[in-house]
Formats: sequence, C-alpha cells, structure tokens
Amino acid sequence: MEDSPLQVLTLPTAPYPDQRPGTSGLRKKVFVFQTKRNYLHNFIQSIFSSIDLRVRQGSTMVLGGDGRYFNTAAIQVIVQMAAANGVGRLVIGQNGLMSTPAVSCVIRKSKAIGGILLTASHNPGGPDGDFGIKFNIANGGPAPEAVTEKIFQISRTIEEFAICPELRVDLNTVGKQTFDLENKFKPFTVEIVDSVESYANMLRNIFDFAALKELLSGENHIQIRLDAMNGVVGPYVKKILCEELGSPANSAINCVPQEDFGGQHPDPNLTYASDLVESMKNGQYDFGAAFDGDGDRNMILGKHGFFVSPSDSVAVIAANIFCIPYFQHMGVRGFARSMPTSAALDNVARATKIQLYETPTGWKFFGNLMDAGHLSLCGEESFGTGSDHIREKDGLWAVLAWLSILATNKKSVEEVMVEHWKTYGRNYYTRYDYEEVDIDAAVEMMLELEMIISDKAFVGQMFTVGERTFQVERADNFEYSDPVDGSISRNQGLRIMFKDGSRIIFRLSGTGSSGATIRLYIDSYENDVNKILQDPQVKLSELVTIALKLSQLHERTGRNSPTVIT
Repeated sequence: MEDSPLQVLTLPTAPYPDQRPGTSGLRKKVFVFQTKRNYLHNFIQSIFSSIDLRVRQGSTMVLGGDGRYFNTAAIQVIVQMAAANGVGRLVIGQNGLMSTPAVSCVIRKSKAIGGILLTASHNPGGPDGDFGIKFNIANGGPAPEAVTEKIFQISRTIEEFAICPELRVDLNTVGKQTFDLENKFKPFTVEIVDSVESYANMLRNIFDFAALKELLSGENHIQIRLDAMNGVVGPYVKKILCEELGSPANSAINCVPQEDFGGQHPDPNLTYASDLVESMKNGQYDFGAAFDGDGDRNMILGKHGFFVSPSDSVAVIAANIFCIPYFQHMGVRGFARSMPTSAALDNVARATKIQLYETPTGWKFFGNLMDAGHLSLCGEESFGTGSDHIREKDGLWAVLAWLSILATNKKSVEEVMVEHWKTYGRNYYTRYDYEEVDIDAAVEMMLELEMIISDKAFVGQMFTVGERTFQVERADNFEYSDPVDGSISRNQGLRIMFKDGSRIIFRLSGTGSSGATIRLYIDSYENDVNKILQDPQVKLSELVTIALKLSQLHERTGRNSPTVIT
C-alpha cells in the first residue's frame, strides 16, 4: 500500500478531429501519439467516457500490447487514467505484453467489462513506425461500430481528462499491486499476469495435446519451422509448441518480442515472411507458419514452401473440423467468411449443409454471430482464421488446427490441400495491395468505378481477354444487414460477379496509418480435376487485366504494380 493516498487530477484539454477508430482501432504514426499534446490521453479518456460510470466503477478491465515501441510508456498513462476513471482492477500482461487472442481470452475469463489493446497489428513498429489503440468489449471482441462511433464523437468535443499522475506500476513482476487513491473508498488493484498461461490452458481444452505431441516429438515426428517475426506471439510459441508439445527449440525462430520487430514488417505473407519461405524451400521442413505482430494472423506453408492461401486454409479446417476435439463436443453452428475472402468455404458449407454467412471485413461482425450462437468457424483472406473459443482471430489456434488435421490424416500439407481441391473444386484467388496511395486519387477511382458498375447496362456486358470471355451477372457495392442486431453496414467494397462464378472486388482499406490502401481481389472457381494445379497468377491473369482496365487503377494512382501480391 502507498503511504498517503494518490492525487486524482482533472486536467483541461482540447479535442483533435482525427480520432475516428477504424476496423482495428486508432492507428497513427508513433510520433503523433508521442508529440501531439494529450493525443493519447484524449483517446483513452474518450474510451473510458464511452462506458457508463455505473458499469465502469469498480469494474475489471484488461490491458496489454504487442510490445511495439511506445507500448510501456502508453501503458503507464492508461493505468493512471483507469484508476482516475473509477476502474477497480486492471489485469495486465507481464512486461505489458499480451497477444490479441490472449487479451480476448483473459477478458472472457476474468469477466471484464472490456480491454485495451496497444497494437497496430501487422504494421511496422519502432520510433518511425506505427502505434495503435483498440478497445475490445466484454465478449472479448473488437468494439462494434456503435461503440467506436460513440468514442469518436466524445473525442471531438472532449474538454478534460482524469488522471492519477503519481501512480507507477511495476509491469515486470507477476502478482497484485494495490494503490490508495483520494476520494476512493476501495483501493485500485493492478494484477500482472503471465498471459501465456491462461491462453495455453484454453488451448489444452480445445485440442488433443497428446496427439499433437506425438506428431511433433514422437517416433515418426514431422519437422516444423515457426516464425514469430519478433512479435508478441514468440513466448507463446516457445511455451506451447516447444516446451509443452516437444518441438525442438530451434524449430521456433524470431521469438523474442522487439520494439521494432527487428526492423521487419511483421506481416505473415509471402512478401514480408520471405525468410521463412526461403528456409522451407529445400524440403527440410514439413510444415511452416508465420505470425504477425500481435499474434492474430497466420500464414501456413507446406514442404518446399507450398503456400496455403488463407481462403483455402479456413475451408480445409471446415472440411476437417472434427479432427479438433472442441468441435466434437460443441458441434458446428455455422461458418462465415468476410466478403473479399474466396468462396472456397461456401463449397464446404454447401456439401455439409452448414449455414454460411458472408460479412464485411472486420472481426466484430463474426463476434455478433458467435454471441448469438450462429457461428463456430470463420476466416478472412487477410491471414485471419478463428473460431468461437474467443472473439478475435487467432494465429496459434490456426496452426494447431492444421497440425491436428495432419496428425489425424497422416498426410502432408500439400496432400491435404490437393485432396480438398479434388473433392470441392478450387477457388483460384489472389489479392493485389497498392499501399500508401494518394487518398484523393483512391477515393476518386472508387467513385468513378461505382458509377460504371451501377449503370443498368453494365449487367450482361462481355469482357474478352485472349481466349476467354466473361459475362457480368451482377455488380454492386456490398451492403451487410446483420442478422443479429439488424444494423446495416454500407459501402463495404465494389463487387463484379461473372456468370462462371468469378469475382473482381475493389476495397479501400482502413488499417494503414497514412495514405490509402487499395485492395484488388480476384476469385475464380475451377472444378475440372485436370485444371486444379495451375499457377494462380497465370490462371487469373485475364481477370486481373479486366480489373485494371475497368478501374484505370495504374493510370489514376501513378503505380505500375502492386506493393504486395498474395
């Protein structure tokens, strides 16, 4: 206990107009949070003020981050403000670290009213990198639009914030710390926890750890290589895959979280995880995986660097779902994918007669369906896969799901994938990302394109490239009506659907911290068994040509190629 009660202050401030949270919270360059007066304080106060005082008072909240630069400094401020705003107990990951899936798990386990995550996910870190703040609600999932809108409106008119400036918390030592505050009847408690432990315990109840241990360290064990990309998931990989499941210590690399992710871009795709891709090529490893900065995304690779697209990954897990004990006990309520994700999952849903939902991008839409008991497994093409065990995507869960499939089927990643395509057909799929494009040029391009595709004459139009002709069946700006709460999300992406089941989709993404990212998605279905092993980039080249010609993307943005192709 402190000797004398700590002072609680209310300090004046002025609002900023640019604190609207995107699909994954508020993301800006580090220097914005560091140098703009009270920028961090304003947003944190707006989060606390968005929660009714009666709910907030004496409540439990969870706090953790991905370890990026400015993480610990921000945590000290948030602790001071939580105390001053009437929160009774904060549960914080040791050293301020907690993966996004673990935060979701701990919110649910500790019956917290919500949690604050300090992450910019897969965006670069360090003094010149990005920083982000995300608010998750009591179900453990990202705040829905009604909540983020409320936070934004408060941030536009904020005049003061509450803080307890002398409060200092020790983030390194596991255990409870209590603080007496002025005008507070009960002490404020901070609990530092080993965030790996609660999360590992949850996974033990989902998967067959004995079967996984046999796969990874038994007589005929497979060789794996896991790249944590210097993000927060490193300690989780070490503890669960190496120490508990017996995979050799050297099978996990880049497992020490670093403030700048070792100077790397912690995004698990073929471009940014190229070291892993290279090391898989010689055939030494049977299975490879990479994770992003906060541990919610994953990339799956087979022997010789065989790439499993995220759209295919969720479809394979769906088709083999009963390899996972959790689903044997819980049953399967439904599948869901984000709209830009390929329709590979739809094929499994149709064959198994399981309900499929198509939602906008953003995990909160899945959370609603899960809370209502409609959804068990879901995925996004942006390397996110998960289930209703928590309310966030979960990279390590996806890896254990794949390992469970390999353990049950006694097949390689490539064999599992090819067999899947033979059974369900293949959705050839690619995504072109044009990052940090001039925002005005990007918006203008989208508006012009929407005018073209909403013209009545557009439906039925033929596009011929080389030998192939595609006829437009329908086109729209995707709109989602939530079957749970009736809310409507508009302008979620421009879709052009062709008669043969192919799709071209354009979206402006809101997860960057500067400029705009234009994403172009191409999806084409093939069920001829003799044509399921082609190169996706070759197979989809005609549709890419149509998309670029129709949108004039290169001419309008001044780019002649995408930043990333996946």
